[in-house]
Amino acid sequence: MPKALRILLEILVLAAVPAVLVISAATHYEQASILTLVVCIGSLFIFFLGYERSKPPVRLIMPVVVLGSLAAAGRVLFAAFADFKPVTAICVIAGAVFGRYTGFMVGAFAALVSNIFFGQGPWTPWQMYAWGLCGYFAGVFFFGRMHVDASSESSAPVKRRLVLLCIYGAVASLCFGMLLNLWFMVGYVNPINLETILATVAGSIVLDIIHASATVIFLLVLYVPWAIKLERVRLKYNLA
Repeated sequence: MPKALRILLEILVLAAVPAVLVISAATHYEQASILTLVVCIGSLFIFFLGYERSKPPVRLIMPVVVLGSLAAAGRVLFAAFADFKPVTAICVIAGAVFGRYTGFMVGAFAALVSNIFFGQGPWTPWQMYAWGLCGYFAGVFFFGRMHVDASSESSAPVKRRLVLLCIYGAVASLCFGMLLNLWFMVGYVNPINLETILATVAGSIVLDIIHASATVIFLLVLYVPWAIKLERVRLKYNLA
């Protein structure tokens, strides 16, 4: 299958989730919470099944495990700071360095594992999906474009495009908040109208801004040193 068509099909599968959320909210469907949860889990299942059927060797699974574990550990470590977490930044780095599949899997894995500490619930698939999207589109937009000279310690090529990555990270963090807000409204807010929408947004806007700011800060701190080292590993073991 051509790469462009494969990406298109993946995006259609992933786009089904927000599409069903918006339609459910617009039509005031009574069983929207169950329907949207089923669609979200189905989208995750299809993506995971495609990843598993690609039969990735162990060397391709290791970046998912390592970076996903770091993201989960970082979320737990910063548990005392509301929404000031490195998870989104690490998902973005994973996608930018190793590609969209790794970016998605790191985000999904980090949400699932860290919720062992924070508590599992109906929000877990949504966090897996939302963080997975952050990593996935980082791979779509930046993989192969954020050039890193892995043969030297020079970070100049990385810094020249770091601002673009930070902008993406901030936007991805805000979109993460919007997606979770939409899920909350569809599942728990009745009726859905302009007043309840504004109330939901107002209740989370500060946390969303903190999330976006944290992502930018962690990218500024982590991306340059991590990208150089991870790119060396990627090239040495042909990881993508």
